[in-house]
Amino acid sequence: MIEQFYAEGNQAMEALGAAIGNVMEGRGVIYLQGDLGAGKTTLSRGLIRGRGHQGAVKSPTFTLVEPYELDSGCIYHFDLYRLLDPEELEFLGVRDYFNPESLCLVEWPDKGKGVLPSADLTITISPKGVGRQLHILGHGSHGLAACQRLHNKREDAHT
Repeated sequence: MIEQFYAEGNQAMEALGAAIGNVMEGRGVIYLQGDLGAGKTTLSRGLIRGRGHQGAVKSPTFTLVEPYELDSGCIYHFDLYRLLDPEELEFLGVRDYFNPESLCLVEWPDKGKGVLPSADLTITISPKGVGRQLHILGHGSHGLAACQRLHNKREDAHT
């Protein structure tokens, strides 16, 4: 199942991120794809804040991962842009982050190919007009169910 959204401005991106975090129910793996500056971190910020984080949400470009331990569960935000070899993830103990009770957001997932688990959602962000076009593809039962909930939420908003 593929859902498409158009978001104009950071506020719209953050609101969509919060909605995605809600339909994912605080668990799973989300791959975020798009060029530099596409809005991956902005979407992540909305998702993380939507799950209850009150502080700053920064890009983990230099730290590789930023953990957020929330009342609603743990979120791990990865940015693999600077990763030279997927095997580096093994040395960092990346598999410990990907567990059934956590939600993992992965920017630049292609850099971790062969080491990362499969995604429940793949979100591709690209510029369109003055905003951004998002293609959200669900994988497996959890991702497909999340896509369906996102679809239903949009339908409910239009009725």
